[in-house]
Amino acid sequence: MTDDAVRLELPSPLVKEAVAVALAEDLGTAGDITTDAIVPPDARGKAEIVMREAGVVAGLPLADAAFRALDPDVSFVARVADGTKIDAGTAVAQIEATTRAILTGERTVLNFIGRLSGIATLTAKYAAAVEGTRTRIACTRKTTPGLRALEKYAVRAGGGLNHRFGLYDAVLVKDNHIAAAGGMRQALEGLRARVGHMVKVEVEVDTLQQLQEALLYPIDAVLLDNMDIASLKEAVALADGRVITEASGGVTLETVREIAETGVDLISVGALTHSPRNLDSSLEWVS
Repeated sequence: MTDDAVRLELPSPLVKEAVAVALAEDLGTAGDITTDAIVPPDARGKAEIVMREAGVVAGLPLADAAFRALDPDVSFVARVADGTKIDAGTAVAQIEATTRAILTGERTVLNFIGRLSGIATLTAKYAAAVEGTRTRIACTRKTTPGLRALEKYAVRAGGGLNHRFGLYDAVLVKDNHIAAAGGMRQALEGLRARVGHMVKVEVEVDTLQQLQEALLYPIDAVLLDNMDIASLKEAVALADGRVITEASGGVTLETVREIAETGVDLISVGALTHSPRNLDSSLEWVS
């Protein structure tokens, strides 16, 4: 289990909204016509969610909510917590509910668990790759539209950190902002006063010269974009602890360790949420 797995929590309104949208997408205007044609409405059953692959589990609260939306009297027992590393073949939850609820909710539940567990598992691999360094792994805004909060939750389940959630909660001055403003000075001068003292300000730089210029202003972090290893080491030395240093751009499991060893505080990895492979899971009928 990740260090902060016990503190992982998804807000209830967010869970209910995500589940409602997912179920509506599957049920359409006619409902589950296959199950309804075969299974009596009062029949009850028992099933387990089984992970077919080893990895890190995430998404069980969504599974609970999905079955509960279909049968308020469901008994959903999670056998592990989100953020737990499991072996292939592990049953992570048991469900007792109306048979219709179990069969109708199956795909929605497995979609959530497969996707989020895939993100958590990939994040855990990156976190393991930098273990022993001072560097932490963070996600980006490269998420599935409508699922950002859930996917960022899964990153935390895998032992990663969340970057900003949207355009509203932190300032990130990127290259196009600087170009549109007419230069670094024009973009950063007076920026802190305009956004307020409670808002973090990060500036993207891709050269050491830009970094030196950015450090003249009251900023909190620098995004070192697509820098080579030698430049990253020099950038960390130039920052000298005055700001948070974040490396980004084309990071892979093969390169992340070497990047971490430059001494950067963070490495942001878009692949955590835009390119994870679903962790294979299934719903197995018990009775």
